Amino acid sequence: MKRRLVEVWPRWSAYAAAAWSFGYGCLALAWAAGRPGFPFDSGAAMASREYTAALMAVLCFLSSWFATRLTVSRTGGWRSKARVGIASAIAGTLAVLVPDARAIAAAAYAPIFLIGAPFGWPPVSFSVAVPWPVWHQYICIMGGFLWAAAALGCWRRSRRACVVCGRNASASQWRQARSAARWGKWATWVAVLVPSFYATTRLAWALGIPLGITDAFLREGQEIGMWWAGAALAGVAIGGAILTLGLQQRWGEVFPSWIPAAGGRRVPPLLAIIPAGLVATLSLASGLDTVGHFLRDGFPDEGWGATAPGLLWPLWGAALSAATLAYYYRRRGRCEHCGRA
Repeated sequence: MKRRLVEVWPRWSAYAAAAWSFGYGCLALAWAAGRPGFPFDSGAAMASREYTAALMAVLCFLSSWFATRLTVSRTGGWRSKARVGIASAIAGTLAVLVPDARAIAAAAYAPIFLIGAPFGWPPVSFSVAVPWPVWHQYICIMGGFLWAAAALGCWRRSRRACVVCGRNASASQWRQARSAARWGKWATWVAVLVPSFYATTRLAWALGIPLGITDAFLREGQEIGMWWAGAALAGVAIGGAILTLGLQQRWGEVFPSWIPAAGGRRVPPLLAIIPAGLVATLSLASGLDTVGHFLRDGFPDEGWGATAPGLLWPLWGAALSAATLAYYYRRRGRCEHCGRA
């Protein structure tokens, strides 16, 4: 049974992407019919929202049919490449282009709300701080991941590669564990330094140092207590940077001995790959959103420090993606499905 489930995961992921697209199309139809909850441009006229939602529904239903075509077994050729390219474009649009900076902010605030809940801080509930449009972005990210899995399965089949590990007869040198350890180390350090720069600016403001901002903006933030939230976000960023080091350190493969129950045991690769992949997606999406606003408006009047760290987040997302991929190549070992190592 396990072997059968492993063998059909590319077909399963394609149908999952089809089901997601069909479900989202039904949701878009409801918006087109005037139902509340349309998550884009709430200031637009009702007629404009209805036409946009109707177009979204049509595109989703067409995408749902197209996802089922990804299961057609073809080796090479322009049709297979076109299918993979279209599926990858859909995945990138949903996971990276639809979300904005609010998505990563919600993820960063989640542990703050969790830790502060017993103490009644922050003073607003998480449901108020994260409204429906942000939850909608996470729904789109989930759809993007399903489409990415469907595209990956189609690509592997077209190369006559193992559907589980992606290996085929012509193994690339850069995918070998030793090579991945070398280039993954550089990617990991970049993924550590970028959020550390963000954390430095926020901690400086909490300490009363106007790093990259005006004195007036610093005083305004002190009066309303805004820099305490900034310091909390800096703590989350530093914690994430430390965890990122685990993609290259021994404790990222084996739990340290001081951890109760799990000490000395092997770290399941997905325990690191899934959160790292999600953060890489969120940082890339947020960074592109920040870059877009900067190209349109430039630095704000408050100073460069409010925007400059976010301009580096596309680099953070790319570096963390590469570091996570290197971690996967180092940890995957011999494939139980095809036997290649």
